[in-house]
Amino acid sequence: MERSTSACLFCPAHFHDAARSRAGPEVTRKSVSSDRYSVLPDFCMLSSRVHLVPKTVRLVHSLIYNSSSSFMDLKALLSSLNDFASLSFAESWDNVGLLVEPSPPHNVNTLFLTNDLTEKVMEEALQKKADLILSYHPPIFRPMKRITWKTWKERLVIRALENRVAIYSPHTAYDAAPHGVNCWLAKGLGVCTSRPIHPSKAPDYPTAGTHRVEFNVNHTQDLDEVISTVKGISDVSVTSFSTRVDDEEQTRISLNCSRQALMQVVAFLSRNRQLYQKTEILSLEKPLLLHTGMGRLCTLDESVSLTTMIDRIKAHLKLSHVRLALGVGRTLESQVKTVALCAGSGSSVLQGSEADLYLTGEMSHHDILDAASQGISVILCEHSNTERGFLSDLRDMLVAYLENKINIILSETDRDPLHVL
Repeated sequence: MERSTSACLFCPAHFHDAARSRAGPEVTRKSVSSDRYSVLPDFCMLSSRVHLVPKTVRLVHSLIYNSSSSFMDLKALLSSLNDFASLSFAESWDNVGLLVEPSPPHNVNTLFLTNDLTEKVMEEALQKKADLILSYHPPIFRPMKRITWKTWKERLVIRALENRVAIYSPHTAYDAAPHGVNCWLAKGLGVCTSRPIHPSKAPDYPTAGTHRVEFNVNHTQDLDEVISTVKGISDVSVTSFSTRVDDEEQTRISLNCSRQALMQVVAFLSRNRQLYQKTEILSLEKPLLLHTGMGRLCTLDESVSLTTMIDRIKAHLKLSHVRLALGVGRTLESQVKTVALCAGSGSSVLQGSEADLYLTGEMSHHDILDAASQGISVILCEHSNTERGFLSDLRDMLVAYLENKINIILSETDRDPLHVL
C-alpha cells in the first residue's frame, strides 16, 4: 500500500502550521524543510477508504450524506469553513470568501460542491435544493458594474439571490492548505516527500509593527525625554531594560513600529549623533509555514520512468490523454525523481523550480519552451482537470469536520470545458 503524499485536516502537519501561525515574527527567515507523508490513521484516510469500497457501498455512502435533517446557520458554517482552511492563505489578487449572501438569517441544510459554477451547474444546484454553493473558482472575480440578465455571470448572481442560495469560493486558500488541492494532486505521483514551492507566512502577527529599532541610552542623556518622544509617534510600541556596556550602566530601548512610523523614528534619532550611530534597525518577518503554501516540490522515494509517471497521473486524474513536452535530452524512458506541481495554471509558481518534471493544468507556450530548454519535461492536463478530483476528498473531510450536520453533495454536471477529440 502506498503512503499518502498529501497532508490531511487531522494530521500533525496541519496542527503544526496552525501553531506556527500563532507565533510571533522572526527577524531572519528560516529555511524550509521537507515533509515525509506516511500512512495516516484510519480517520485521516477518508478519501482512500471511499476509493476502495464497492460501488454498491458507495451508493449507500452517498445516501448517508443526503440523510441529514439538521442545518447550520450560514455565519456559523462560514466560520467553520475558515477554520478548516483559512482564507488568509489565499493570494492577495484572489477574490475568496462569501461572494453572494441572501438576506439573513440564512440556514444551510445542503452544501453543494463544484469546481466551476456555470449556468448548467447552477441549474443542478437549484434542482438539488442547495442552500450554499462552494465553487472552488470564484464566479465573481472582476468587479461588476451592474446586475442584469445580459451576461452569464450576472445571471448567476440573480438566480442565486432569487432562490436564496449563497455562494462561497475558497480558490487559492485551498491551493495553499496542507490538506488542499496541491497535496491531493501529489497523491497521484507515488510515495514521496513534499514541501511547498512558495511557503505561506503565518497570518497572525501578535507583535506590532514591521520593523524593530534598538539603541542604548546612557545616563548623561535624558532617558525620559527619549522615551516620551518615541512613544508620541503613532504605531510605535516601546520596551526598555537595563544593560551594561563597557562597565557603564545604560538603558536599552527596543521599539516596534510600522513602516510609516519608521521614518519619524529615524528622523528623531538622527538629531543625536551618539544615539543614531549605534542604532540597529531590524526588518520583522512573519514565520514561514512548513506545510502551507503554493505548489509542491515532490521527491519520489524511488525514481520511475517518465512513461510510468504519465500512467500514474492519468490514472489519478481519470484522464485518457495528457499533453507532454519532453525536456531537451529526455526520452519517455528518462528517470523522474523530482516533480514540481501546481494545480490549475502553474507558470508563475513553477518558474525557477529545479525538477525533472513540471505537472500542471496549463502553461504558456514560452514558459514551456523555457522549461524544456533546461531539460525539464512538462505535463499539462487542462486547467480544472488538476483540481476537480479534489472535491471528492473535500466532501469526505468536510463531512467529518462538520460532524455530518449538513448534507454535502458533489456536482454531477461540472466538467472541464476542453475535450480531446
